[in-house]
Amino acid sequence: MDTISVGFIGGGRIARIILTGWERAGAMPERVIVSDANPAVLAELKERFPAIEVAGDDNTRPASADIVVLGLHPPAVGAVLPAIAPALQSRALLVSLAPKWKIAGLAGGLAGRQAIARMIPNAPAAVGSGYNPVSFSEGVTPEQKRQFEQVFSMLGKMPEVAEEKLEAYAVLTAMGPTYFWFQWYELLDLARSFGLTDAEAREGLVAMVEGALQTMQSPGLTPDAVMDLVPVRPIAAGEEAIREIYRTNLIGLYRKLAE
Repeated sequence: MDTISVGFIGGGRIARIILTGWERAGAMPERVIVSDANPAVLAELKERFPAIEVAGDDNTRPASADIVVLGLHPPAVGAVLPAIAPALQSRALLVSLAPKWKIAGLAGGLAGRQAIARMIPNAPAAVGSGYNPVSFSEGVTPEQKRQFEQVFSMLGKMPEVAEEKLEAYAVLTAMGPTYFWFQWYELLDLARSFGLTDAEAREGLVAMVEGALQTMQSPGLTPDAVMDLVPVRPIAAGEEAIREIYRTNLIGLYRKLAE
């Protein structure tokens, strides 16, 4: 495997997810440099991953790596781009994890640099089960793409998609687990209160979720047919309110990201 250095500009949740995924896979890059404006964030990250280098708020240090990961919220991206542009190596690939910021806008902020990828990761990447769609600019070389795949492929599936679809994936796959996790944890608590052991409750929940998803994918079953398979629906009275939350909150979120 090549020796590839990776720099993170931003040491928050997404950096922790990716580092956790690499650690679990036994595939931590030989050199990882992380910067963040919050010293407490870096201290916590360094304690969790002692091998990484922390650069304080000096973004030029991670920007000098072979692969530079921009792990910032969209409002913070604009000010960082011109500051790191001089530090980027000619061979470097910039990987932005932020929605809203298109490749053209990133290139403009980097004085026209064209070796750019955009990826929308999701939290299951921490356990190697991520679904992390990616788009590459035309300026990415085959060698840069190969190195990118070498570094990130162990985090899960990584389909290459059209850039204009990334914001839809941000709503569907990146934020999707948050729509269900709290409900599944509630089911676990209820199952334990009904007398199941923790192991029994967890095994039952996982089997139910996996089976339900497989049923949705079964040929010949329409959505109405799938939802009619179980005659008792204890929370049916609240379903329309939940649908309305999806339609109102998620459509508004997508429009905000895609504008």
